[in-house]
Amino acid sequence: MNEFGEFLLRPEVYAPIGTIIALYLIRHYVQGRQFTKKTDETGKVVIVTGCNTGIGKETVLELAHRGATVYMACRNMVKCEEARKEIIKATGNRNIFSSQLDLSSMASIRSFATRFMSEESKLHILINNAGIMDCPRMLTKDGFEMQIGVNHMGHFLLTLLLLDVLKATAPSRIVVVSSLAHRFGTIKQHDLNSEKSYSRKFAYAQSKLANVLFTRELAKRLTGSGVTVNALHPGVVDTELIRYMRFFGWKIIKFISRPVYWVFFKTPKSGAQTTLFAALDPKLENVSGQYFSDCKPTSVGSNAKNEKVAKFLWEESEKWTGMTSHIV
Repeated sequence: MNEFGEFLLRPEVYAPIGTIIALYLIRHYVQGRQFTKKTDETGKVVIVTGCNTGIGKETVLELAHRGATVYMACRNMVKCEEARKEIIKATGNRNIFSSQLDLSSMASIRSFATRFMSEESKLHILINNAGIMDCPRMLTKDGFEMQIGVNHMGHFLLTLLLLDVLKATAPSRIVVVSSLAHRFGTIKQHDLNSEKSYSRKFAYAQSKLANVLFTRELAKRLTGSGVTVNALHPGVVDTELIRYMRFFGWKIIKFISRPVYWVFFKTPKSGAQTTLFAALDPKLENVSGQYFSDCKPTSVGSNAKNEKVAKFLWEESEKWTGMTSHIV
């Protein structure tokens, strides 16, 4: 055997190749199930919150490909307009609109809802996608702790303001992007606004638990209306959502961890698949009050099954948002 043949028989030659193949297989597995059903959403009107980047942007992109009319509801209008133009260029769908929505402001939410209903008489799908995670204790413009304020209270108010048009358009759907973190959450009934104590991570988990409790309670209240509401976990996704996490803000950490993200995190496109599944799958037309992960139903944490806490949260949310007179 010549020297080249002997070289090819050395184990160290194949170890790097095997490692690369293994990493690609892990990455492929991590991306999870993809929503591949073909649907035509022409004529459907959709609102997606927080969609100038990440999962939200990929959701709008796919909806645009399928012919939907989409309202991109974002706080940063410069980035929103840039994303809107990119999506129109990529899909040829010009029925993509940007609209100001700051979920940390009750006034902004009410203004958005009024503006939308003055332009549209139909709403087939509302996707509550926007979120904030692991931030220092900050307050919304109305004095709410930022994570419970944006992730739950803002979407609670937005949803209730749009319920009449959703009912008028039935069958219609509400999709709530929650997180696996809801399993670690507790609704602090005596300190919902985290005034006595604050933990960045527990406040986030509380807000994501609130998403699931809201979904389950709203589903009960909407029984027979033709409007469904479901929550989901998108997976661990490489997006800007982690921007407030302390060490992820360091440039050196970002550089070192990039290969880890590539292998073990979902891409924004893959992260959007369960949202698309919940919003578009024809088999889910009459399914409500469920929780999905990886494009399939999955169980919720034990705290998300507490009906008394769900009712408490609903009543407090009505008070905080000024929707106590709204009957659902």
